[in-house]
Amino acid sequence: MSKKLVAYFSASGVTAKVAETLAEAIGADIFEIEPKVPYTEADLNWMDKKARSTIEMNDPASRPEIAVKRDNMKDYDTIFVGFPIWWYVAPTIINTFLESYDLTGKTIIPFATSGGSDIGKTNERLA
Repeated sequence: MSKKLVAYFSASGVTAKVAETLAEAIGADIFEIEPKVPYTEADLNWMDKKARSTIEMNDPASRPEIAVKRDNMKDYDTIFVGFPIWWYVAPTIINTFLESYDLTGKTIIPFATSGGSDIGKTNERLA
């Protein structure tokens, strides 16, 4: 039987609720991808060109540091990765998470939440 993990980043709590529901439904462990420096309301103001989220999303090389790394990632066969859609793609902290582990041979299943944007080029950029 495969061991599953639901890993998620949530800025407003919406993705967290979806992740918790999914983990319970499929019998998976759960892990919150938290930034080392938490986002403030001002950081998340997408209308402000100087907001942290805007700066990160406009820099393809941006990799916000994660607060805690999951030690037993090797134990999981299937990893669901959840996030809100930012600028029609996954937040750059998701790239940090995915690049922090050797995921060779694992099945990665992304899921996303959005207040209005479609999934855009998310899957293409994560591939």
